[in-house]
Amino acid sequence: MADELVFYTNPMSRGRIARWMLEETGVPYTSEIMGFDGAIKAPDYLAVNPMGKVPAIRHGKTIVTECAAICAYLAETFPDARLAPLPEERGSYYRWMFFAAGPLEAAVTNRALGFQTPPDKSRMAGYGSYADVMDTLEKAVSTTPFIAGNRFTAADVYVGSHIGWGLGFGTIDKRPAFADYLARVTDRPGYKSANALDDEAMMAMRERA
Repeated sequence: MADELVFYTNPMSRGRIARWMLEETGVPYTSEIMGFDGAIKAPDYLAVNPMGKVPAIRHGKTIVTECAAICAYLAETFPDARLAPLPEERGSYYRWMFFAAGPLEAAVTNRALGFQTPPDKSRMAGYGSYADVMDTLEKAVSTTPFIAGNRFTAADVYVGSHIGWGLGFGTIDKRPAFADYLARVTDRPGYKSANALDDEAMMAMRERA
């Protein structure tokens, strides 16, 4: 019997990234919707993720947290979905997945919170400046159809989610290259089914509130 795959999430969180990835794999899983009203900090869930954050997955005895790690783990664990990189794609795949998890998220979050890196301290920030990150991201999504080359991979789930979130909330520049890339990566059954499931879960939570 295959190990049980459990997905801990909240539809109003980064859990939407992991949901999309799960739907792309096509493997069966069960969802545990974690409310922000206390359940997410309860001892049972803190045993899964001591940070008290979602998403997280439990696959048999293996626990994985952090969206980028979840995407990479699922891609490698379920190779039939063909979401892991081919040898010639690995460099770009890991480069841009970790760019999104590090410089991109840090720059976007700091800007949204009103933090600005002084120009003379930009080397300390890791990402340099918000403008540097946006220009670099634009080149990344414009060079090839998908982030690692000519084929959709788990890195597109992760990078595409950041761009979609940023465009939707106005935290990422509205550039044609970002909109074009987002349209390509979200024109997939996996994205659409994940979005529908999370919207349904969000509506159910509101009705219970």
